Amino acid sequence: MITVFGSFREPSTGTPPQKIKTIVLDAGHGGHDSGAVGAQSREKDVALEITLKLGKKIEREMSGVKVIYTRADDSYPKLYERPALANQNHADLFISIHLNSIGRGSSRSAKGTETFVLGFNSMANQDVAMRENASILLEDNYEENYDGFDPNDPSTYIVFKYLKKMYRDQSIKLATYMQAEYARSGRVNRGVKELPLAVLKTAGMPAVLTEVGFISNSEEERYMLSSQGQQEIVDNLFNAINTYRKNMER
Repeated sequence: MITVFGSFREPSTGTPPQKIKTIVLDAGHGGHDSGAVGAQSREKDVALEITLKLGKKIEREMSGVKVIYTRADDSYPKLYERPALANQNHADLFISIHLNSIGRGSSRSAKGTETFVLGFNSMANQDVAMRENASILLEDNYEENYDGFDPNDPSTYIVFKYLKKMYRDQSIKLATYMQAEYARSGRVNRGVKELPLAVLKTAGMPAVLTEVGFISNSEEERYMLSSQGQQEIVDNLFNAINTYRKNMER
């Protein structure tokens, strides 16, 4: 099932202070993979704009923190390459930025933000996970790169039962801070949820995928295309990361 966390509780096991030195920002989709498409825009383009603005703000206002982008242009890094880049650079956080969408025939009034951590879900609630993971099919040798994982076969999601959960609590904490910041700006808070998303599968650090709004909702699409809307989203994410950083380093 999808687990929604209404509030985050501190982990019961004590952990030493952890200095945040490197953050990997991942703009969802890219290149031949447009992601969701709205009336005026494509997910890959808006996600990149927000990601680059967030990275610049972090570099400008978080002393000593290095930002690495999985893509800084309209290219398409394969899904397994994105967390691999974070692992290779010993990143302390991996953040993937996306725009949400409701398919044809569904209510176009869906709105709000939600943030995902790696986890499990029921077959009845695999639409978001399978939509995001479908990007794998655009890659060469996807079966080899993802250990035979097939994003169109729900039975293969069993593989996620064996994933390490070392950073689960920290991921939930960061995701919860993000959702709290969105809510403070008046956005609809759809919660923190668990999904078996391939882009988070092999990240050896706290990792989240955040959906900053619905591109299928004309009002939210306009908001995400506007300078004011993008700046508000960037501020929300920055504040959440900064709160997380201060709590981890104290």
